[in-house]
Amino acid sequence: MTNDFNGNYPSVEDLRTRAKKRIPRFAFEYLDGGCNEDMNLHKNTAELREVELLPHYLREFNGASLKTELFGIEYDAPVGVAPVGLQGLMWPKSPEILAKAAMKHNIPFCLSTVSTSSIETIGKITDGKAWFQLYHPTENSLRDDIIKRCQNAGYGTLVILCDVPTFGYRPRDIRNGLAMPPKMSVANFIQIFGRPNWALRTLFNGQPEFETLKPYIPKGLDMAQLGKFMDQTFSGRLSADKIKPIRDMWKGKLVLKGVANEADAAEAIRLGLDGIIVSNHGGRQLDAGESSIKPLTRIARQYGDQITVMQDSGLRSGPDIARSVASGAKFTWMGRSFMYGTAALGADGGNHTIAMLKMQLQQVMEQLCCERVEDLPSHLI
Repeated sequence: MTNDFNGNYPSVEDLRTRAKKRIPRFAFEYLDGGCNEDMNLHKNTAELREVELLPHYLREFNGASLKTELFGIEYDAPVGVAPVGLQGLMWPKSPEILAKAAMKHNIPFCLSTVSTSSIETIGKITDGKAWFQLYHPTENSLRDDIIKRCQNAGYGTLVILCDVPTFGYRPRDIRNGLAMPPKMSVANFIQIFGRPNWALRTLFNGQPEFETLKPYIPKGLDMAQLGKFMDQTFSGRLSADKIKPIRDMWKGKLVLKGVANEADAAEAIRLGLDGIIVSNHGGRQLDAGESSIKPLTRIARQYGDQITVMQDSGLRSGPDIARSVASGAKFTWMGRSFMYGTAALGADGGNHTIAMLKMQLQQVMEQLCCERVEDLPSHLI
């Protein structure tokens, strides 16, 4: 046990339950929901947990280490804090809380273009060690300026997103007025009054905004105008022609997130990318698609020796991290799990969630008699 770990919340599900009680329903449902009927949201975790691992109880064992090397950097565990949009809506200063916790525990933090902290703020918190996820702008000048800001802030890894060519159909967000354009309703305000702690902290810290995008957003826009601006400013549909100039411009590591099939993985290799994250956006984009573990297994088998293959979507525990790595992922990422942590425990949520996941993964590796993270595939049944 560590000082960061709160024994009252020993699982991500415990954090989720507390988060639901602490924040307004519209904020919780934005975080918790998938798209359409939530089929892929649930398949992500359920099908990942069909992966089974083989223990070796009589093998000589010298202890387990969670240390993992990724792009020449050694991290303390094979998991990072995935990019999440509107983090400050769930709990004020969530990106700052999680970036500080990631630094303390020596794991990577990735900032989304549409999060509520700026490139520069997170760059300072992480000494330039953070990753940045880019939603592709429609204008090359905006793309170039955002990338230049990342370079100036010291970021070493840029993540480009390919699985949001169009916004997912999310019934909860539509009902709650969080679709584009957003629209607050009387019901939203009633929910806010029912969560006074969240309301007071949000009032103290200020309304969450797209901090990275503030220099580009015209002043005085109402909600409908902001929605129109966002829709006109960003085009999520990627292509080889859009990726090539980014590869030429960006001298650090370049990762493609949202890969869901072998053909796109092969194209990423052809374009000279350094890594891919197999992901279905946490089940928020295509309800009729595969869970993330299925293409991860195939892609890692076919291309794992040619490009760094990682996984996001559906992971909720230390055993899930072990299952993913055993299935071929070099590294894993979690988004909702860490946001449940901050929504549940505020400033302590990041440290607690990371410490908890480390403890869980440590126990699994000790049980398997697996000394190194890179040996987990040898335990796959």
